[in-house]
Amino acid sequence: MITSSLRTQNTNTPWKESLRKAIRDPNELMQILGLPKTSSSLMTALSSSFPLLVPRSYVARMRKHDPNDPLLLQVMPDARELLEIPGYSLDPVGDRHAEPLPGVLHKYHGRLLLITTGACAVHCRYCFRRHFPYAESNPARRDWQSAIDYIRCHTEIDEVILSGGDPLMLDDEKLQRLIRKLDAIDHLRRLRIHTRLPIVIPERVDDALLAWMRESRLQLIVVTHVNHPNELDDEVGNAMLLLHDAGAFLLNQSVLLRGVNDCSDVLSKLSMRLFETKVIPYYLHLLDPVRGSAHYDISEKTAKGLIRDLRQRLPGYMVPRLVCEKAGEPNKTPVLDN
Repeated sequence: MITSSLRTQNTNTPWKESLRKAIRDPNELMQILGLPKTSSSLMTALSSSFPLLVPRSYVARMRKHDPNDPLLLQVMPDARELLEIPGYSLDPVGDRHAEPLPGVLHKYHGRLLLITTGACAVHCRYCFRRHFPYAESNPARRDWQSAIDYIRCHTEIDEVILSGGDPLMLDDEKLQRLIRKLDAIDHLRRLRIHTRLPIVIPERVDDALLAWMRESRLQLIVVTHVNHPNELDDEVGNAMLLLHDAGAFLLNQSVLLRGVNDCSDVLSKLSMRLFETKVIPYYLHLLDPVRGSAHYDISEKTAKGLIRDLRQRLPGYMVPRLVCEKAGEPNKTPVLDN
């Protein structure tokens, strides 16, 4: 049963403790799931630049003894990541060409994205920023002042997007300082937060987080990232209701992934479960062609067929928009079914 009662945050900060206990050893993950151990030399090669990281609460939603579990497939390193496939690059969406200041991405009219941190609570193997040079792109230096000055000078910007990494990896005190600086810019109207933390560590949605969210004058949009209905247990559903009760408008973005959600039954269940938790299924992305992710890709033709099936099964407000992102384009590109 999903409720909207607030959790009490204690001095141990439960979400940080969950993060501290997250699994970082592929063989430990295999042992928990009752699966054979992996090659240590292969795991070393795969983990040198993008190590395994997955919270135990997320692992608890995986099916044991199933190497094709859709949650496991999103996080487990795979030998195919080492293949160099033509067309799969280090910067598939052109972030570095839209960066007027370190960590400040200004691609679209009226909207600006801040790379708040390079840290995440889970390492998704298909991440389009898995090769992003976070150490060089840190707008938090000097307490965000360069980014704030840039936004203040660009009066056409009415929406700021906090991304990363995952912005909710930052302490609430640091986030609150940033939000207060943004609140003071008159021409801003909306604040958007892209996050996976309430999905993988739902206790991140605690009193401290909800307090600063309620405080801001900006219209708050929280964009979650859920790819499969098995990710949405009651704890996650409760976290979504808490965000909704705090005044956040909730949207979800999914990525089409081979073997994970390339099935209309799965996508239909996902949309219905999201809607039950006050989340609108907003975007269904074609895979961004980042190096190391080609084994997840499905064809545009298959994607269009999935959307046709969803239109027959679901009311229109539960059918996500099929899109892709093309470097240099002024907006997300709809993948239309002609």
